[in-house]
Amino acid sequence: MPDNASKSVRFHAAQALLPDGWAQDVRIESVGGRITAVTAGSARETGDQSLGTVVAGLGNLHSHAFQRAMAGLTEVGGRSGDSFWSWRELMYRFLDRIDPDDFQAIAGQAYMEMLESGFTRVGEFHYLHHAADGSRYADHAEMAGRVAAAANESGLGLTLLPVFYAHSDFGGAAPMPAQRRFLHDIDGFARLLEGCRSALSRTPDAVLGLAPHSLRACTPRELQALAAMAPGPIHIHIAEQTREVEACLAWSGQRPVEWLHANIEVDARWCLVHATHVTAQEVKSMADSGAVVGLCPITEANLGDGVFPMREFIAAGGRFGVGSDSNVLIDAAEELRLLEYGQRLTLQGRNVISPGSLSSGRWLYQQAGEGAAQVLGVAAGLAVGAPADLLELDTEHPSLHGRQGDALLDSWLFAARNGALRSVWRNGREWVRAGRHVNREAITTRYRAALSRILA
Repeated sequence: MPDNASKSVRFHAAQALLPDGWAQDVRIESVGGRITAVTAGSARETGDQSLGTVVAGLGNLHSHAFQRAMAGLTEVGGRSGDSFWSWRELMYRFLDRIDPDDFQAIAGQAYMEMLESGFTRVGEFHYLHHAADGSRYADHAEMAGRVAAAANESGLGLTLLPVFYAHSDFGGAAPMPAQRRFLHDIDGFARLLEGCRSALSRTPDAVLGLAPHSLRACTPRELQALAAMAPGPIHIHIAEQTREVEACLAWSGQRPVEWLHANIEVDARWCLVHATHVTAQEVKSMADSGAVVGLCPITEANLGDGVFPMREFIAAGGRFGVGSDSNVLIDAAEELRLLEYGQRLTLQGRNVISPGSLSSGRWLYQQAGEGAAQVLGVAAGLAVGAPADLLELDTEHPSLHGRQGDALLDSWLFAARNGALRSVWRNGREWVRAGRHVNREAITTRYRAALSRILA
């Protein structure tokens, strides 16, 4: 990705969804990939990039890029008690085959697909740090550098979340051999963070945060130290599985979200990923803290996690965003569609999340965009100071034809499949044209070669 620190780009959209609603004839000016001016009701000027219907790009707040290469390989029935935990054992065995070149190729494919689906920034929850035997690479941040390289090649915005992982279960249990590629102590993790800063130095508008993997993977003292050293957003897996909740109760006498809020100062920097199994009091605690709940409906359905109590959380004033997590299927619209449909199935009603008069599609899209931006460390929407990340909807797509305003978003999220996005601009540069990534052939060729090596 070229450095566009001083490049000026101007867009003219026939209509665009601004933070306060739809507007016609919108000029958007950007410098260095940041929006510097937004003017509605303005005629197109010479040199403007002409677009049709535009919405802001969506943030993907939770991804494990390497798992894209596993997609479709764990869907074999008949195993007794198949669950998240048996899936995790298969994942451990798979990742032992991945070297740095493979990892970069897989991440590049995943990030390309994210852009094509409407995600313009990813929170990469990155825990594959070491060589297959657990030894450190000469550059401790080697694999973080490969994440950055994949983001640069694909054009995707990157919020890097290096993961601290030291234990296999609550109470500081010794790690398992299969977890050797993840492990650090606090001092080693501090050195990794410094390496990550260097790895991101050539990645435009990258953000560095960190991620305690889970309450299982770090002790209370380690978690306190991590919160103190965080350079930006803090993300953590929490309460994804009932077995996890039961183990936390046995260890501490409290449920995971309950323990976290009682022992750590949780604030707007925090993203609580999944938080599937929570009580009414935990719902209130999360909402009151200002933290964002990271929901990954496709992966949560694939792994049989359960359904988050979304309506109660929204009623309490909670904030949320969506992520692609295991990347078993990468589709921004599908994440939001399944989020709404999971609630409809549970509550046996329609349009059950949006609390006001806005359409479900617009409300979901704007709220998920704001939540993701908060915990990815960037500004949200088509507004001054935000990244120049634009999605152009294809209004001639059969599922969008003849729609206006909110009906366009509703039709994209609930009625369209492939091809509903005409172009995707990231940081002021076009990366998806006519629905296809501009570097698709080269990225996919590298991915196929890596997958052939791994599966051989």
